[in-house]
Amino acid sequence: MSKGSLFIKYLFDKIMALIGMAILFPFMFIIFIIHKIVMPKGKFLFLQERIGQYGKPFWIYKIRTMKDDVDDNNVFVTTANDKRILPFGRFLRKTKLDEIVELVNVLKGEMSLVGPRPDVAGYADKLTGDDRKILELRPGITGPASLKYINEEELLAKVDDSKKYNDEMIYPDKVKINLEYYYNRTFWGDIKIIFKTIFR
Repeated sequence: MSKGSLFIKYLFDKIMALIGMAILFPFMFIIFIIHKIVMPKGKFLFLQERIGQYGKPFWIYKIRTMKDDVDDNNVFVTTANDKRILPFGRFLRKTKLDEIVELVNVLKGEMSLVGPRPDVAGYADKLTGDDRKILELRPGITGPASLKYINEEELLAKVDDSKKYNDEMIYPDKVKINLEYYYNRTFWGDIKIIFKTIFR
């Protein structure tokens, strides 16, 4: 992307995040009420440390979907049948509604609407050579790798060792996809990814 396109992307992120929050606020309020009724114990949001642009750590916002006694910072690989996930949380994860509060991260400049999903430190540290170019990008709420693995938790639930399968198969493929995005990204390409995410 040229500097001009990057600036347009930055402004677009901020404007759309504001619009998105305004539109989604009523739904967020409904989710909050239901969350408090069916998941009364514990917090509504959880924060998890992720690695952002240029390797700088930041706290990502999500709606809590698991039991409150789960250490969020130790939840790296999750499958669809994970017993730590509560029933309403399962619905939120399936519909990706647990991620809509990441618009706050976009407003803060920590994330973009489109980009590689931000990894926890343990995975970001595995990036070597050209793969580390991915860290030059602002992480995104959605991206080409996110679209390919939209049903990642269901996929991991079908294998015996979910962490091993993720580390040896899914994660390397995501890195490959994200590196391809790094070299070929365009503003209009991002628009297409957003539409594919919304209307998948």
